[in-house]
Amino acid sequence: MTYVLDNLTVKQGGEVHLDGLSLTLPSSGVVTVIGRTQAGKTTLLKVLAGLIAPSSGSLTSGGENLLKIPAWRRRVGMVYQQFVNYPHLTVRDNITFPLKRRGMTKAAMEEKLTYVTELLGLAAFLDRRPAELSGGQQQRVALARSLVKDTEVLLLDEPLVNLDYKLREQLRDEFRRIFHASDNRLVVYATTEPLEAMIMQGQVVVLHEGRVVQAGDYREVYSRPANTMAATIFNDPPMNLFDARIGNGQVQFGPDTALALPAHFAALPSGDYIVGIRASEATLGDEVPARVALAEINGSTTVLHLDLPFGSLVLERDGVDPHAIGEQVRINLPTERFFAFDTKTRNLAAAPAGD
Repeated sequence: MTYVLDNLTVKQGGEVHLDGLSLTLPSSGVVTVIGRTQAGKTTLLKVLAGLIAPSSGSLTSGGENLLKIPAWRRRVGMVYQQFVNYPHLTVRDNITFPLKRRGMTKAAMEEKLTYVTELLGLAAFLDRRPAELSGGQQQRVALARSLVKDTEVLLLDEPLVNLDYKLREQLRDEFRRIFHASDNRLVVYATTEPLEAMIMQGQVVVLHEGRVVQAGDYREVYSRPANTMAATIFNDPPMNLFDARIGNGQVQFGPDTALALPAHFAALPSGDYIVGIRASEATLGDEVPARVALAEINGSTTVLHLDLPFGSLVLERDGVDPHAIGEQVRINLPTERFFAFDTKTRNLAAAPAGD
């Protein structure tokens, strides 16, 4: 049965955390909730868990009012940013703690413990305490304790944010494997990072200031962002956006830069638009002059912040390619990769074919 959130509003201390949020979640599969800090992600998860009561609106499943069911009766597990484990208990006892509270037999507990520890690679650490584990192992223990409960809904609130890069990369792949192998529960995964949403696959919900900006299959949201906000949030670095005029077979940026009109813009009426291009799709080249304002080396990726005649652009390219601040370069903007958005509604007007 699906979970239906209708016009949910959460107000606390005069602040609105969810603002008339309406959303339908599937009964199983992976849903990634992505948004900036303060977008309402944690609040949404806590409403689903029964830890926060909304100010108004409804949450139902199969016609049943879930808001009347207390948190302890909901079959929901939640994994937080911090490693919430009991420091005085072994890994074995941390994982089986909720099963002991339910009065499960020792044989049944051992069966569940064996399954989940083999799934998460924890079998060799059952007699250790959390302090003897790495950060990634501690997060696996917290996840195992939620998985072992046979929950209908598993909620993860930015579970990798406090781990180093290598551990995040490793656990992202492991989480995707685990969540997609477990097809009898709904997993709701909150993050600020578009890469995690793409790795998790499944459905995506883009949140901004407590409202749903866009929801749908992750490929559709990436290929056809509904508006400039979705395009900004679901790209890292955020999509570059420029004021432009379309007409006479050209895309005009400012008074001095005009590029040939791409085929997917041909049906657009002449006029003013917001034109976007991803940082990864602009390239160093020979078309448009630019000045390096900042150069960042992020691992094996170079990110250039450039000043153009008509605005600022972020360019991302693979490899280490150092540039000095103030250096003059030229770039190419492949028009076949352009997005167009309406200037008034800021909604999508045209997207690249086969994105």
